Amino acid sequence: MGYIQQGTAAFRKSNLAFFAAGFNTFAILYSTQPLMPEFTREFHISPAMASLSLSMTTISLAISMLLFGTVSEVWGRKSVMISSMLVASVLSILTACSMSFESLLLFRIIQGIALGGLPSIAMAYLGEEMEPKSLGVAMGLYISGNSLGAVCGRIISGTLTDLFNWHVAMGSISFISLVASLVFWLCLPKSQNFHARSPEVGKLMGSMVSHLKDPGLLCLFGIGFLILGSNVAMYNYMGYVLTRAPYSLSQTLVGWIFIVFLVGMFSSVWMAKMAEKYGRQRVMVISLLLTLVGACLTLDEHLWVKILGLPILTFGFFGSHSIASGWVGRRALHDKAQASSLYLFFYYAGASVGGTLGGVFWSSFGWGGIVGMIAGFMVIAFMLAQRLAKVVPVGKTPAAVIDLAVSKEQKG
Repeated sequence: MGYIQQGTAAFRKSNLAFFAAGFNTFAILYSTQPLMPEFTREFHISPAMASLSLSMTTISLAISMLLFGTVSEVWGRKSVMISSMLVASVLSILTACSMSFESLLLFRIIQGIALGGLPSIAMAYLGEEMEPKSLGVAMGLYISGNSLGAVCGRIISGTLTDLFNWHVAMGSISFISLVASLVFWLCLPKSQNFHARSPEVGKLMGSMVSHLKDPGLLCLFGIGFLILGSNVAMYNYMGYVLTRAPYSLSQTLVGWIFIVFLVGMFSSVWMAKMAEKYGRQRVMVISLLLTLVGACLTLDEHLWVKILGLPILTFGFFGSHSIASGWVGRRALHDKAQASSLYLFFYYAGASVGGTLGGVFWSSFGWGGIVGMIAGFMVIAFMLAQRLAKVVPVGKTPAAVIDLAVSKEQKG
């Protein structure tokens, strides 16, 4: 089997392809977040309703990710990912042309389904095709594309909406998306180590049920749900606060606030290293505490204190996510791909629930309601983190040992 090695043309092309794909996926996904105040004004809808432009996309993405991994086992990695990118790009154009919030929402829901075809398969492709020594660099560049896309998608849409209107903003994102999709199609090397399999729905469901019976994994799934729900709620409604008196910031300035997400490119790696050195559970608690502190700082009326709370919350969020997602891979003794898919399902489901529920708190209690909701989420997350300290370590859990033994016996 031929593997892609660092320093080769194939390595450079595949890295460019996945950087473009990661950038594209997250630029599309989060492009509507800074536009929610604009949707509220133009379509005369509540903030909670405007949040559905992101929440419905993330929940459809979460559900589709559970399915695309299995589909790719039959149809192939590259073909599914390319189809996913191209369909999402076309839907982005249709979204930009929407004349009603209902049509925009419909396109965004379908777009979420299409977008699920990349993150659910990308790591499987890289794991199969990359030489083990080159895998870390390739994975890092892909994740960098994710982070940069999430930041640029928000900044571009916010800035162009301020200068022109949201149709132009979304149209520009569509153009970038189409170019990124074509780069991905033309640059991604053909799979060399993929072998098509027949769909095994029964086995897939069995492995998922097994993971859902593991109390440690359930705690990690819950933490993923709560941390992204808190993060999305914070950034969904911060725009409403900053564009109103006494701050009255422009949409451009509000869009540039999302630059603080770049701290995640540092904190996710640094906190993961700290977790290895001082223990995952301990560093997880510290990360959750930072998230809570950052949220509470935004209660201050001084603009600079409010803005300072955002990078602190974001630092803690990315640290928690890095530890939790890595912990899932260590905790699951079998069918690790399914365990990761379940984590991502709960993670993005949290974005949908937290993003829309935050609108209810915002409308009923103002900004204090948002922070109160996030504080409640963090208290539950603390409880789950404490529960993790009491769960039997991986490898000693009776159910996990039995599952592993059964799996080995079935393999012969």
